[in-house]
Amino acid sequence: MAKGKTTVYFCQSCGYESAKWMGQCPGCREWNTFAEELIDKKSVSSSGKLKPAGASGASSPVPLSAIQAADEERTTTGMKELDRVLGGGIVKGSLILVGGDPGIGKSTLLLQVCRNLSMQGRLILYISGEESLQQIKIRAERIGDFSDSLELLCETNLDIIQEVIARRKPQIVVIDSIQTMYKEEIASAPGSVSQVRESTGVFLQIAKGTGTTVFVVGHVTKEGMVAGPRVLEHMVDTVLYFEGDRYESYRILRGVKNRFGSTNEIGVFEMQGSGLAEVENPSEYMLSGRPEGASGSVVACSMEGTRPILLEIQALVCHSYFNNPRRTATGTDYNRVSLLMAVLEKRLGVQLSDCDAYINIAGGIRMNEPAVDLGIVLAVLSSKMDLIISDDTICFGEVGLSGEVRGVSMAEQRVLEAKKLGFKTCILPKVCREGLTRMEGIRLVGVRNVKEALDAVRQPGTGTAAKKF
Repeated sequence: MAKGKTTVYFCQSCGYESAKWMGQCPGCREWNTFAEELIDKKSVSSSGKLKPAGASGASSPVPLSAIQAADEERTTTGMKELDRVLGGGIVKGSLILVGGDPGIGKSTLLLQVCRNLSMQGRLILYISGEESLQQIKIRAERIGDFSDSLELLCETNLDIIQEVIARRKPQIVVIDSIQTMYKEEIASAPGSVSQVRESTGVFLQIAKGTGTTVFVVGHVTKEGMVAGPRVLEHMVDTVLYFEGDRYESYRILRGVKNRFGSTNEIGVFEMQGSGLAEVENPSEYMLSGRPEGASGSVVACSMEGTRPILLEIQALVCHSYFNNPRRTATGTDYNRVSLLMAVLEKRLGVQLSDCDAYINIAGGIRMNEPAVDLGIVLAVLSSKMDLIISDDTICFGEVGLSGEVRGVSMAEQRVLEAKKLGFKTCILPKVCREGLTRMEGIRLVGVRNVKEALDAVRQPGTGTAAKKF
């Protein structure tokens, strides 16, 4: 071992450090996650723990009454969908982590944000550890014209980056990506637990000490989590995940942690040749190309934060020739689908135990809200019974184990969104129907259980008569 170096074992899952190897991590209870790393003794405190970046001497406590609270100063990014997810804009001095699959559009999104902010006269520093200046230039030419207040730097050494930030004093800093940054005092390779944690600590100190807003790009693992220790997500102020199929045009930006806003909002984008375009009406976008007069298809309404999103739920139920019928669910929880099919078999007597069932939420979006239960139930019944549900009918509601349709929140916003898109009939829980006033242009049908929901779509004008089952 080199002089002045010491061996420390880090958990690759949560960042727990130990002086010796252990089979199970005491912090996250995961097995075989410890990895050996060399660190400099100068960066280790007397207690044997790695010193955090910017660690200083003792501070004096301050009583709560002596602290002056002020409203957060927010800066709009020029992209309404991103501002919605952030809670109204960028907060000065915040540290924002953006994660997503390779090629999903993280760098493109941040480069567009840099373009909009530079047009406002703000000094932006874009630091790339993965691309050359020429590669960034090629992508920037596809997006549009940029102001000279955007400056680029290709560097991975944290000491040099700190020096440049201190000299240029930018208002916004973008780090692409955190896994490429390294500090010379730490002997481990870039992307290791100690390097990622130390790098994040350095940028956290810069953000809080100077009021500079820092965007950090993070790679994800094959499980879809940000690579590196989970402590990385605890250190930052906001965690944004960029989701979507890289082979599809749409992208969804979801906030999973936000100290300055809600974590229920999503932003919807469409990948185009000139970059990411905002989708202001995702409901209309998700319903485009919906088949007409086909069984096994129904439109349901889900809420993402304060935004109602209409989506098409498709089901294909057919007789199985195997002992164990196949069940698949795309875009929703598989176990929830199995539960709802068991409810239909018990409460309505519909024979589904000998049928293959395939459930899909069209458009590739994933929804787990209980309000889509009624849509899944009606789609399964429609396919099984060859029942065609009218194209202008929409539904929402949670289904319990007794077959009852339970109330959901924000029923009025869901109905107004359906009315705006031209739907004529809305099937909703009875308890939600009683709390709504009469609305012109849309017929509200309140149901108490799945049998009443089935009868509602069988009525003239809402569906086609079904075959006996």
